[in-house]
Amino acid sequence: MPDTPDTSRTEADPGTGRETTDLDATEPEAAPAPLLELRDGLPEVVDTDAGLLEACEALAAASGPVAIDAERASGYRYSNRAYLIQLRREGAGTWLVDPIEMTTLAPLQEALDGSEWILHAATQDLPCLRDVGLTPTSLFDTELAGRLLGYPRVGLATLVETVLGQRMRKEHSAADWSTRPLPESWLEYAALDVEVLLELREHMVTELEKAGKAEWARQEFDHLLGFEPAVRVDAWRRTSGVHRLRGRRALGAAKAMWEARDAIAAERDVTPGRILPDSAIVVAATVMPTDRRALLSTQGFHGRGASRYASTWVEALQRVREMDEDELPTRAPRGDGPPHPRTWADREPVADRRFKSARESMLNLAEEHQLPVENLLTPDFLRRLMWAPPATREPAELAEAVRAQLASYGARPWQAELVTGALVGAILGAERE
Repeated sequence: MPDTPDTSRTEADPGTGRETTDLDATEPEAAPAPLLELRDGLPEVVDTDAGLLEACEALAAASGPVAIDAERASGYRYSNRAYLIQLRREGAGTWLVDPIEMTTLAPLQEALDGSEWILHAATQDLPCLRDVGLTPTSLFDTELAGRLLGYPRVGLATLVETVLGQRMRKEHSAADWSTRPLPESWLEYAALDVEVLLELREHMVTELEKAGKAEWARQEFDHLLGFEPAVRVDAWRRTSGVHRLRGRRALGAAKAMWEARDAIAAERDVTPGRILPDSAIVVAATVMPTDRRALLSTQGFHGRGASRYASTWVEALQRVREMDEDELPTRAPRGDGPPHPRTWADREPVADRRFKSARESMLNLAEEHQLPVENLLTPDFLRRLMWAPPATREPAELAEAVRAQLASYGARPWQAELVTGALVGAILGAERE
């Protein structure tokens, strides 16, 4: 589970955020938090349709929200599929389900119908759960709740230690969950991830109510129900080191090799970097070797698939050599959004003043309400609005138009309510200068 960057000073206590002093050095060290352990022991893995029906009966007969987590094989497999699904519900205990062995998970979806799901970092798990037919009708995201509450770090282990006072084992977070059979220590780690979610939710619900942020959280969680992973356009441009390439033909070579590697990885269900590292693609695109021997002797060209798929790489490079210049990719394609704000001062000085004023206001509002600025308003929404604000300058009409424009981007009502006044001020103020 990912942590957000801890922006506090290195001398701040990670649990309380309280700055330490030299006097703290003389205080005795606090006893470490107790290690979290399974209350009911480690359950057997459900890997048959009959076993799934038993799990569904128990979960359907219980009541209250359901803690859910999924383990994937990121870094090992090309796909984002779930290789283990963990569930816990008061009165039903913990269940570990192996979706790979199941004919269908439809009975599980039916058993959970109408219940609130508790997830941590829901955007990570919702896609792979949806792929196996599991979709919530309502949810509570403990990571997002932690952000709204202003916790400086919102990884599950950190929140559990801060809020519940217990430590979690996290040594198997990067494991290859496609492994079969799964080791018992891995299964215990997986079961512990849902062991704490019910209690963590209870604490956070209370905190959100006290902070006046319960409605914010409800809107955010409702918004997550429609979450879809962003479709990456020109994903090959994310190749590490591609920015060092010079010329359109070198970029074309990187693109061709990336696409060839991606096709192999998809077919074999192996993460692309295990076939050929990004660094090897960049080296080959720079040198442009003309045959297998020259390719394999290129310094820095290595990887499990370097030799095995050498003919594929050579053919990709040959196709690029034969392309006309206008067929090759350019350095930076024009996106559908505004240009980078660093160029605004020269291109559109008024827009630059709007943006800088609005950004400062967002930082102040975020600090006032104790939440990350990116959760107050998505940075891309701010850039788009400040680059192309509504045409009217009548304050009331402008405020209404700003709210509508933010809503069209996907901003939630609570966000628009908090930021509209400041954004209207930034728009009007920049044009008076």
